[in-house]
Amino acid sequence: MLKTLLHKSDLKQLFGPQLLMELACCKSATGTASGSSTADAQRPRNSTLNRLTRHLLLNYSKGVRPVRNWSKATTIYLDLSVHAVLDVDTQNQKLTTSIWFRQIWKDEFLTWNSSLYDGISEISLPLSTIWSPDIVINEFVDVSKSPDLPYVYVNAAGKIKNHKPMQVVSACSLEAYAFPFDTQNCSLTFSSILHTVEDVDLNFWRSREDIKNDKMLFLNDGEWELLSVPSHPRVLHMETGRFAQIQFNVVIRRRPLLYVVSLLIPSLFLMVIDLASFYLPPNCGTRITFKTSVLVGYTVFKVNMSDKLLGTAVSTPLIGVFFTVCMALLVLSLSKSILLVKFLHLGEDPVRKRLFSCCWVGSALDRGSPGERSQAPRLQAAGDIAGLLLHGEEEEGKGEGPWKVTSARKAPMEKILAELLLISSHLRALDWAGRLEVNWLTLSYRLDRLLFWVYVLILGVYAVTLCSLWVVWSSQ
Repeated sequence: MLKTLLHKSDLKQLFGPQLLMELACCKSATGTASGSSTADAQRPRNSTLNRLTRHLLLNYSKGVRPVRNWSKATTIYLDLSVHAVLDVDTQNQKLTTSIWFRQIWKDEFLTWNSSLYDGISEISLPLSTIWSPDIVINEFVDVSKSPDLPYVYVNAAGKIKNHKPMQVVSACSLEAYAFPFDTQNCSLTFSSILHTVEDVDLNFWRSREDIKNDKMLFLNDGEWELLSVPSHPRVLHMETGRFAQIQFNVVIRRRPLLYVVSLLIPSLFLMVIDLASFYLPPNCGTRITFKTSVLVGYTVFKVNMSDKLLGTAVSTPLIGVFFTVCMALLVLSLSKSILLVKFLHLGEDPVRKRLFSCCWVGSALDRGSPGERSQAPRLQAAGDIAGLLLHGEEEEGKGEGPWKVTSARKAPMEKILAELLLISSHLRALDWAGRLEVNWLTLSYRLDRLLFWVYVLILGVYAVTLCSLWVVWSSQ
């Protein structure tokens, strides 16, 4: 310190105090200039970004459509990519999809010269602070689930890009007739709610062919396969004006392998087993047991597949119709077998005395040959004579009736004749019962043959229809 003071005193003596003051001022000015240039060189870009943001939003009004000439429409460019098919609700006619939606438009009040702001050509702004179009999907039936993305990108030319993923629940006319070889075509129509085409117009950001064949983002490992996304613009004419619309059609196709293995093949097995039951004798009790077991299998299978068969109040799956028809044929065949067994075993209950005494002779007269018809009155007369002879014997002991003769005067041959007439009447009754049984069996075999060929025809139509649906599905 002493050396420094001495040095300064020596300098004062050599150069004088005034010269030293001038040197100090020059040094101070040089240091200040070098410090300010260093600060300018190290100034951060955030300060320019903040200044640009304040400049753009200072006098901005988000409630006014961003055009300087009101006769000029604001064109909104739309783009869409399908990400996944989340749910296809056939009963409620709803489709849930995950899409990536993009909107691009130009805001004439959000432009700047990038050379004046350190070359900044694009910034992000809060969507809530600028004007945005009121574009909605007309098929919306539920609240859209999408992440909240509050920012949009704006470039120096005023072009705004609003990109966001959306989970859309939309109404769709779903057809279940060709299930599981069905193809669905659901539309997503974008339009403005309030602005007419003179104020807000819609256009495509990419070419329609690129949008149609864009499957790059689609998750192709689910039940549904994306075929294409065709699109076309149109103008909706209403009383309040003309509104621009762009419609995107999401065409999807079901992968049927799961339903073929778990639904179609088991149903074909049941139908083939039911068809094989026609080879059992129609008067066999085992046939009734077998068909009842098949009917129980049909019922259980029908209950289990009710959740998989996607029916609506308007249309029913074709395989469900075929399955119901086959169940109806099974019930008809089973009812016919039950009635046949009942008629063939009428002789085992007391009804035979009433039914056969009155009906078998008349049935024989109607169905028998002329010779048999001539024998029927004699058979009935023989039965009546035998009954009168035996009845006379019973009333003889009581002393009344037309046969009032004593046992001593009655000839033994009359008793033998009465017994023979009864035996003959019984044998003839058994013969006619056998003939009736043969007639019933003949009728049953004919009905079986008819039901069998109807069943084969329906099964053939069922198989041909399924093969045709599969071919049409594969050709899409």
